[in-house]
Amino acid sequence: MLSFTPSTKLEKEMKRLQAMFIEARNSLDGVSSEEAKYLNRFAYISNVGASTRIENAVLTDNEIEWVDTALTRDSRTTAFEEKKEYILDKLSKDKERSVEEIAGCREVLMTVYTQSNALFPLSETIIRGLHHDLLKFYPKAGDHAGGYKKTPNRVVYRNHETGEERTVLEPSPAGVVTETAMSDLVAWYNRNIHEYPWPLLTATELVFRFLAIHPFKDGNGRLGRALFILSLLHAEDRHLSEITPYLAIDRHIEQNKSAYYRVLNQCGGGRFSMDPGDYRMEPLAWFFSGLFPPCIQDIRFYRRRYNALKALSVSAHAVLNCFRTRPELRLQVGDIVKSVSSPRRTVQYALKTLTEKGFLQRLGKGAASRYQMIF
Repeated sequence: MLSFTPSTKLEKEMKRLQAMFIEARNSLDGVSSEEAKYLNRFAYISNVGASTRIENAVLTDNEIEWVDTALTRDSRTTAFEEKKEYILDKLSKDKERSVEEIAGCREVLMTVYTQSNALFPLSETIIRGLHHDLLKFYPKAGDHAGGYKKTPNRVVYRNHETGEERTVLEPSPAGVVTETAMSDLVAWYNRNIHEYPWPLLTATELVFRFLAIHPFKDGNGRLGRALFILSLLHAEDRHLSEITPYLAIDRHIEQNKSAYYRVLNQCGGGRFSMDPGDYRMEPLAWFFSGLFPPCIQDIRFYRRRYNALKALSVSAHAVLNCFRTRPELRLQVGDIVKSVSSPRRTVQYALKTLTEKGFLQRLGKGAASRYQMIF
């Protein structure tokens, strides 16, 4: 059972969402493996980008897609270290920490998407292993990756534009309290994820209790959001579990970051408790439930985008690939003409098509116009 009793209004919302999940899942019947892969890649890149930017990384989704493509060419575990300098030369050295976070988050989410069945029942060993993978590309984390915290930590919201900084949660103290709380959480989750009728509410409690414990020195937010996705993949509700690989959940958390941190503070009153019944988790359940309608709209949008992509001419594809290989740049017509070796008129027509179809945005007017890819 949950540690909180959902209101009648919240249960009605769960039923409404369930109908939405069924409709969304049924709409994917007959989707080709190529289109399914395209939709999952959108969600995967969006979730990696958003989850790391919530923690103040700086790479755009276009840059992350390029990084992922560069690393995907070599599936060996040494791929990142071999290609790190190449990636940083492309994106600039000041993004080094962001690139390391991207590499770790990328690996964790790929494990979650592809090995969710093997990650059940959930265990502390699994969680610690995911945390190790999350931080393994960050050299300074070598002494604490995969290990519970040894010193106190806090959940802090920072707004770098305004300079605002505030404590959202005072987590569990390091040591036996954290260890006991994590043991209790894992046992509770394994009992409930397949038994309680609303898996979204089980996922809500899992992520809040994990964040309230904040068991690791670093990376708790990214790992907590990955565990939220994992719990949806574990759901007995096949309609929800089968559409989850196509949901860019973190994208919409990022767009509502201030509200997300505000609700986390509201649920726990700013402090950890050994008794999860002390928390008020319904506000977070409402926050998460509000993410699913726009996530499902994303699926519809990217299905239309996939069809538009398939209909592009050879020249338009060549121009679009020019942007994919240089995600850090805004390109002018002349840059593209040199890159694709096509007549200027052909490039201009391709740019017009790609802009109208929503693949590119045009910045400026006349000869000074530059173009940028839209992920």
